[in-house]
Amino acid sequence: MADYVQVVTTTDSEEAAAELARGVVAARGGACAQVVPIRSFYRWEGQVRDDPEWQVQIKTTAARADFLIEHLRQHHSYEVPEIIVLPVVAGHDQYLAWLDEETRA
Repeated sequence: MADYVQVVTTTDSEEAAAELARGVVAARGGACAQVVPIRSFYRWEGQVRDDPEWQVQIKTTAARADFLIEHLRQHHSYEVPEIIVLPVVAGHDQYLAWLDEETRA
């Protein structure tokens, strides 16, 4: 696994996304989080859905990924939230050092 990851989740309102983002950063689960409006198409309970959502993109270390996943599961409003972890294969050294510093428990 890469030393650094981006964890992505979605939620149904900008306020809920901001609350998740603030909570993650406050808990040092991620160094930073961006909230982006998106349009999601998916199948849920037998129907194809077309809904506005807000994506939360969280940058963190691989060592904090399990903590972050559990934090999101506990604070998310969805029954089955999207929580995916993507490897960061390269990055600016000073930025990655900042990720390390901001995610120390």
